[in-house]
Amino acid sequence: MSEMTQTDALDLIRRGANELLIEAELKQKLALNRPLRIKAGFDPTAPDLHLGHTVLLNKMRQLQDLGHHALFLIGDFTGMIGDPTGKNATRPPLTREQVLENAQSYRDQVFKVLDPEKTEIVFNSSWMDEFSAVDLIRLAATHTVAQMLERDDFSKRYKNSQPIAIHEFIYPLVQGYDSVALKADLELGGTDQKFNLLMGREMQRHYGQPAQCILTMPLLEGLDGANKMSKSLNNYIGITDAPQEMFGKLMSISDVLMWRYLELLSFRSMSDIAIWRAEVEGGRNPRDVKVLLAQELVARFHSAQDAETALSEFEARFRQGALPENMPEINVVASGGNIAVPQLLKQADLVSSTSEAMRMIAQGAVKLDGERVNDKADVIEAGRVVVAQVGKRKFARITVQ
Repeated sequence: MSEMTQTDALDLIRRGANELLIEAELKQKLALNRPLRIKAGFDPTAPDLHLGHTVLLNKMRQLQDLGHHALFLIGDFTGMIGDPTGKNATRPPLTREQVLENAQSYRDQVFKVLDPEKTEIVFNSSWMDEFSAVDLIRLAATHTVAQMLERDDFSKRYKNSQPIAIHEFIYPLVQGYDSVALKADLELGGTDQKFNLLMGREMQRHYGQPAQCILTMPLLEGLDGANKMSKSLNNYIGITDAPQEMFGKLMSISDVLMWRYLELLSFRSMSDIAIWRAEVEGGRNPRDVKVLLAQELVARFHSAQDAETALSEFEARFRQGALPENMPEINVVASGGNIAVPQLLKQADLVSSTSEAMRMIAQGAVKLDGERVNDKADVIEAGRVVVAQVGKRKFARITVQ
């Protein structure tokens, strides 16, 4: 471990985390003064990583900076099963060729976050391909159907008479066995993975190993501010997105979502973020803080020069957004300290109704201070002055009172 005290290390480990199990056990592991084996598994079900994936990767990087060893597990074997977590139907398995192609892209991208000197990339096919039918039966014999049905998504599907394929029960068993094969000390996963992560603890006990600790991380909301970031929902920011595209997407997130992105994606200290939050509450434009976040992430995944160029181009587009010279100056009243964007647009006579406002937001036709509004639930605090644009021709400078 580094020169940090154990208390400081635990504070860093807990940053942004949802749950740490079991903290007392992790303290004992940290007290061994050896690099811990930190496991995080990724099924290569899509060819590219997005910022939602980096919530775990960022935590692994923090643990690497504390001196620990990262085990980046590519689930090329489990990827052919298909993780049923959170699914209300059997997930179509991928072919071996699809899995291997996606796995290679993961290898190419992961070191944009992780330290290659402290990272071991492993494939669970390395040990699962050696399993015989007898080995798999013995693995399956460690748990009962009743235990599997304790998992929330399996339970719901069973109660709703939705089919559950036998191979789906194999998935958590294999993920648990991965921890045995890797002798993991700590496994990271999303909050939706808790059942599978606990399976690792049980499997290690079954095979006579010390049980791993578990750190669950929140699922990052996408650009819509509501759903988990996902390519299928087109609400994602890919880590291979072009610098200008990444910058623009980050500038489009809501002021509320910005703080969550800062906590989970930024490497800035929590004290810095607390200062920024106080400044925004004191009247600083949240856009200024969003620029700092966008620059940091573009620099991380591209370069500092790319971040500067992206900012310059974004500001130029905002300035050149053909803002009318005689823009209407409008005051609107916020009840309860803030006003929802649809109501803001209606009061400013930029739309005829809140339903029209919500429709225009869904179409991506609403901007505030040059940033596209993605979430109809966004609110603007009293005291703010914003330039609102609806479509190509309707503008207003709005003071929220």
